Amino acid sequence: MLDVKGITKKVTTAEGDLTILHDLSLAVAAGESLAITGASGSGKSTLLGILAGLDVPTSGKVILNNHSLTCLNEEGRAQVRADNVGFIFQSFQLLPGLTALENVMLPLELRGNKKAKNLAMDFLVQVGLEKRTSHYPQQLSGGEQQRVAIARAFASQPNILFADEPTGNLDSTTGARIIDLLFQLNAEQNATLILVTHEHRLASRCQTRIELSAGEMMPSQGKQ
Repeated sequence: MLDVKGITKKVTTAEGDLTILHDLSLAVAAGESLAITGASGSGKSTLLGILAGLDVPTSGKVILNNHSLTCLNEEGRAQVRADNVGFIFQSFQLLPGLTALENVMLPLELRGNKKAKNLAMDFLVQVGLEKRTSHYPQQLSGGEQQRVAIARAFASQPNILFADEPTGNLDSTTGARIIDLLFQLNAEQNATLILVTHEHRLASRCQTRIELSAGEMMPSQGKQ
């Protein structure tokens, strides 16, 4: 499902070149779950963006579901994402002019799914927001907005789901429910799950964990 070979990411700053990621390689099979951990500034979110095709490495290769992301332009990567990928961002990225239901429906409608409304409602019920479907993002708490974002990712039924601190803005009870939902999707749909987290209980549920330190991969912690 995902094969990464020798990726490096460098950026130019006023002080000179800064290497964010150093020669990282990893592989994740279909249906597997991977947690990316590490301190703030270790390169976790940069790595997640590259794996998902939202960013490109300075060198190295990323192959997602037999598509070489590093050989594609932005349009090509966008098409691969549309066909294969779901996202859960800590910053939610909801459209403020759409209700919760409409935010979840939108990617389904863009794919021409005629059951978009029913599917969107089903997933909002799963995340406990059946009474908030007509509310706009500014009328929702941070935790509620995150649950809308999670429902939107689930509803697309992706081959691979990327999550950046998916429980970071949720209380412990809601967070536990969302963790269960993440792994339910992983199991029931054979979706590959790759997430960045500081939360031990979430990382420990994954089959494999890697830890980054200053952009380098620490010795593998292997299968759980």
